[in-house]
This record gives sequence, C-alpha cells and structure tokens, in this order.
Amino acid sequence: MAKEIHSSQSYKFFTFSRINLHKFEITESGLLSRNGKIDFLISSPDDYLIKSLVEGFLNDLTVNFNGEKLIIQKVELLPVPEIKDKIRVKTLSPIISRTKKEINGETKIWDLAPGDHFFKNLETNLINKYLQFNEIESIDKKVKIYSEMRYVKSKRITLEKNEKQTHHRAYLMDLILEGDSDLLKFAYDAGLGEKSALGFGMVKVINK
Repeated sequence: MAKEIHSSQSYKFFTFSRINLHKFEITESGLLSRNGKIDFLISSPDDYLIKSLVEGFLNDLTVNFNGEKLIIQKVELLPVPEIKDKIRVKTLSPIISRTKKEINGETKIWDLAPGDHFFKNLETNLINKYLQFNEIESIDKKVKIYSEMRYVKSKRITLEKNEKQTHHRAYLMDLILEGDSDLLKFAYDAGLGEKSALGFGMVKVINK
C-alpha cells in the first residue's frame, strides 16, 4: 500500500498534521518529549486507505520515526464534524500554494504568500483533486476560499528528496470556505494546497 501511494505521480489523497508533543523541552538537537509520547492526525477521503493504514498499525505496533523505534499505544477514529455550505477552519499543518514564473527565459516555481492568487490556487487545486478522486471531467460545484487574516504565521520548510533539498514558504492560518458541501467535506478530508501527502494543508473545523 505505501509503495503504491508514493509511486503515484498523480494527486495523493491524504494528509497529516504536524507532530504534537504535549510535554517537551528544547535541546540543541531539537525538541525532546518529556513523557516519551507524541501524536498526530491522518486524514483522507479514501476510506480504504484509512482502513489499510489502521490495520497496518494494529498488525505491527512499532513504527520507525526519524531513526527511532516507537510503540503505538492507541489508534483512534475521530468524529467527523457537520459540514454545510460554509465552514471556518484552522490549519493543523502549514499550507503551500505555488505558481510558475518565467525569469530570463526559464520557468521557475514560486511559493505564494496569502492573497488573491494564493487563495485562487487553493480553489483550483481543490477542484482538480476532487475531479481526479471521483474520476470525472467536470463539475458545476463552486468553492470560495479566503481568510480574514486574523492569524497568519509563515513557516520556512526544507524538504529533501534524492539527496536534494528544496525550500518552501508555507503558512499556518485560519480560513473560511464557502460553497458546495461536498467540496468542503473533501477539503476537510484531503487537505488544502500542494504537497498534502508530505504533511501539508491539513485543517480542522473551528466554531468561530
């Protein structure tokens, strides 16, 4: 299952939150969990994928995390919030929104900061994911994504692949989504923005 997911060149329909350390201390090498416990959330619109992940965890209660063997104490299925035609969400992992620019005859990819282009890209990306997941070519469903910019925090993220590092500017923030409830539910399940399978763009519904 894991090999199949990561070998795909298309959208990957899952995301996960940042690692949560509820009791920690800061050391020279990073954060140290004081009680030896961490947790994180995984989300996907694909019920089979979630079922396979849970069964995998239950069959082998150990995982390798950053070179350390961890023991899984609990796997819990969280209730899905009620989603109508407007929801407020908070990011559980930073969002990446990018665009292509031509500089000196060379096309380069740029990370966007929150603004009209940033939010439009989130809308387009969400609809494209929805089309591919449902194996359809078009929909008449609409979605609008924006923010009141009450909370925005920029994060510089370094990713490494094939011994090559790339640097990205991503954002933790509150967002408002309006539109068809199916699209909003899909955004909640699959995450917003790019690189969701690397742990970007996971959101939770908030009440205000």
